Amino acid sequence: MENNPTLAKVAAIQMNCVLGDRDRNLEKASRLVEQAVQNNANMIVLPELFNTGYRVEEKDMELAEPIPGPTVEWMEKIASKYGVYMIAAILEKGESEGLIYDTAVLVGPEGLAGSYRKTHLWDQENVRFTKGDQFPVFATPYGRVGLQICYEVGFPEGSRILSLKGADIMVYPSAFGMPRLYAWDLATRSRALENGAFLIAANRTGVEKTETEFAGHSRIVDPLGRVLAEALEEDEVIMAEIDLQLVAKQRRTIPYLRDLNRKLISDEYI
Repeated sequence: MENNPTLAKVAAIQMNCVLGDRDRNLEKASRLVEQAVQNNANMIVLPELFNTGYRVEEKDMELAEPIPGPTVEWMEKIASKYGVYMIAAILEKGESEGLIYDTAVLVGPEGLAGSYRKTHLWDQENVRFTKGDQFPVFATPYGRVGLQICYEVGFPEGSRILSLKGADIMVYPSAFGMPRLYAWDLATRSRALENGAFLIAANRTGVEKTETEFAGHSRIVDPLGRVLAEALEEDEVIMAEIDLQLVAKQRRTIPYLRDLNRKLISDEYI
């Protein structure tokens, strides 16, 4: 793998979280990240709001962090120590007082590489969070990465914009609900297939406030829509080797991006 720049080993971490307890969640995440590192992962994805839990709406202001902040600094230390790239979504304290974003961050060995604010909010997230409006793509030694978050797996527009901007890998830190597992199954494979891209989706498990049950089934999907690895345990690390040559090959085999009539799409984002 070291002699082939198109190959990478990626990992998705599936985990349950302790509601509102950053220290305990980071402690558990550290053990799972260590497991991924010991298996030679180059890129590691954690779930949405893994550091705080998801249903912390009463404490959003208290738990939100600036970027960089404590959780990003924790990620930076690990990324620097092991030479890996890490992706997670956390509560971000906005520039304007009182505004909070659900934000995915990408951290590499050199530090914070960038962030993405969730643009499509689910249900009560529309009350809790402010929407983002940018679709950045980040270059890494293991491919160009586009970030989305959870519910956005059901919106093909975001992943299509990212693909047109050059993304080879779509990453979805998630806290996706069990009642919609059927949508997760179909949408994760569809976003990979229609864009000819790899997809890494790291989801939550467990139940919060006795009513919000998370679906698990974190997965890594190839550009043909094939599931390379899937998590079935409460706390689990899944891994797969990806070959970026398959991205180019699949985009020639089913040329959705080539044949897309771009005149029908606003050029505001691409």
